[in-house]
Amino acid sequence: MKENKEGSHKNIWYGLGRQRIEIPKTILKTRVQNNPLLAHLHICSIGYYPKAKDHYTYRKKGLAENFLFYCVDGHGWYKIEDQQYTISPNEFFILPKNIEHAYGSDAENPWSIYWVHFGGDALDELNKVHAVQKHFKPAYITSRDETIDIFRRMFKTLQLGYSVDNLLFANMCLTHFLTLFVYNVRHFDTENPDKLDCVDNAILYMREHINENIALGDLSRHYNYSVSRFSNLFKQKTGYAPIDYFLQMKMQKACQQLDFSNHSIKEIAFGMGFDDPYYFSKRFRTIIGVSPKKYRQLKKSE
Repeated sequence: MKENKEGSHKNIWYGLGRQRIEIPKTILKTRVQNNPLLAHLHICSIGYYPKAKDHYTYRKKGLAENFLFYCVDGHGWYKIEDQQYTISPNEFFILPKNIEHAYGSDAENPWSIYWVHFGGDALDELNKVHAVQKHFKPAYITSRDETIDIFRRMFKTLQLGYSVDNLLFANMCLTHFLTLFVYNVRHFDTENPDKLDCVDNAILYMREHINENIALGDLSRHYNYSVSRFSNLFKQKTGYAPIDYFLQMKMQKACQQLDFSNHSIKEIAFGMGFDDPYYFSKRFRTIIGVSPKKYRQLKKSE
């Protein structure tokens, strides 16, 4: 009878066209949470609500899982703790576990949404990742076709039952599905670099100038930040200081040169912007773990 009612009842929306799969708790306990391949990150429930009129949910203590919410049409809103946001088409947000929240569709133009509840023992670490925390606020994404295609693959697979193969396939898809949102700019080329933040832009700049030397002061001034502020932002997002990151990119390129060319180590060092081949070898050993000469010998022996 509830299927014929439109609106939310006990935090579940009922309406025409609703699609929803809730993984039974017994399945989660017996086939997911004790499986090393699934326990770290897995789907708990998944669904699609079209034109979800009168959709409203409030949870005082939040959920035991994270919740990704993707709006493809219409409008809505959500509130996390004391901050409220509006949501428009092609925007998404992530609700972290155990946080008070509320959300609902716009009364005049209700949203159409794809959503996934996902849990796992890796959730605490995942929620510490800067790129994930950034999306506790709404964000716009591109390439809706690929994200919806993966959603449908997960949904249709779970409709076929909860065999180990189906659970493995759906949850391996989940990881890629999440990265399409959290790291959207990494998956799709952007024609407007201004939409990237200063760290992403700086990494692109490093790649384009991989054979040159870049001073930290010049890099920070290029993005109108002080050296300390730019370094803090860069390390917060990547885990590395800017020049250390740049050196890692250089050594990655040097490895390719050692693998696929007959250039001498001295030539490679100069080509990577190092005036001193001995200093190049020292940094290579620190980052890669072996000297350039040893690296080349090991690759040839393989």
